[in-house]
Amino acid sequence: MPGLYLHIPFCKQACHYCDFHFSTSMALKGKLVDALVREVELRRDYLGPEATLDTIYFGGGTPSLLIAAELDTLFDAIHQHFEIAPQAEITLEANPDDLTADKLRELAASPINRLSIGLQSFHEPHLRLMNRAHSAAESTRCVRLAQDAGFENISVDLIYGVPAPDHRIWEQDMAAAFALDVPHLSCYALTIEPDTVFGRRLRKGQFTPPPDDFVARQFEMLLAQITAHGYEQYEISNFCLPGRESRHNSNYWRGVPYLGLGPSAHSFDGTSREFAVANNTRYVTSLLEQNEVPTTREVLSPTDRANEYLMTSLRTARGCDLVRLRQEFGVDLRAQRTEYLRDLEQNRWATLDDEVLILTDQGKLLADHITLELFQAAG
Repeated sequence: MPGLYLHIPFCKQACHYCDFHFSTSMALKGKLVDALVREVELRRDYLGPEATLDTIYFGGGTPSLLIAAELDTLFDAIHQHFEIAPQAEITLEANPDDLTADKLRELAASPINRLSIGLQSFHEPHLRLMNRAHSAAESTRCVRLAQDAGFENISVDLIYGVPAPDHRIWEQDMAAAFALDVPHLSCYALTIEPDTVFGRRLRKGQFTPPPDDFVARQFEMLLAQITAHGYEQYEISNFCLPGRESRHNSNYWRGVPYLGLGPSAHSFDGTSREFAVANNTRYVTSLLEQNEVPTTREVLSPTDRANEYLMTSLRTARGCDLVRLRQEFGVDLRAQRTEYLRDLEQNRWATLDDEVLILTDQGKLLADHITLELFQAAG
């Protein structure tokens, strides 16, 4: 069943690594909620008139900045125009500094049943370096408060590969995260994007990221700790206790259709993508004054769809089904890249069993390179 994504493009302050679309001004927040309601009305048939939503995901930005009345308004619109599965997964991304006891009581009284909390680190200097709005103490406290409020389905985010003299801070971050007893972790390597504070500092020689082997070592440490604590790596950056994967994000990687609402949000119907304008003012004006959804549509060619399947499937523990790739997308990797597939196996970067190509732990370190190599075959 398909999913619904709502982009809430507001943040208290800009993290130095983030290049997502957001604004630190809250001036348009009320109007943007109204515009989202209008977009729900206008796009209710995008997934088909009989579609039932299996997942709803509030992303951002910082969706935890929405007040209870704004969330109620959005849920009323969703319920009015969509059928929602009885056991739907409904996730809200949140920052620790927003998750007070009162806020969590409000969220627990709403349809939200899953929290994704952006902790990033338990180390105060790293939080300051990344310009996070919360403190190290809040990283632990907010999760405990959420659990006390009745939330058990919790995911926390961590960032590794942050400049440091050694790996001790990362070891402490992992230990603190596992001590929280949450069923899901998302762990990302710090990526320096050009249009960010870190990117600009890098160009000026004011920021030095750690070398690749330092980051790779922290990824290897993470995999060892994940296994030791009984978690499964079901996608390169995502880990869960058995059976506790994110249904919403897993559907992305499986190619399940979804509708994205809000400025900069993407939608996918199986054969094409739509991209909403990444501008809050234009988004609000288009919907509230012109009654139009400001999106651009891209029809995917067979090559595009094959490449997308390669990219997403190789990131997952399920791997890339070569039979599906051949039958659905017309790409025969066994015939086109026989020697390269043999090299992947001989170098222990991948396994190929029952026509399924799965990256090993070593191969995951080279996932982008391997995918690009296979893209050429699909092109």
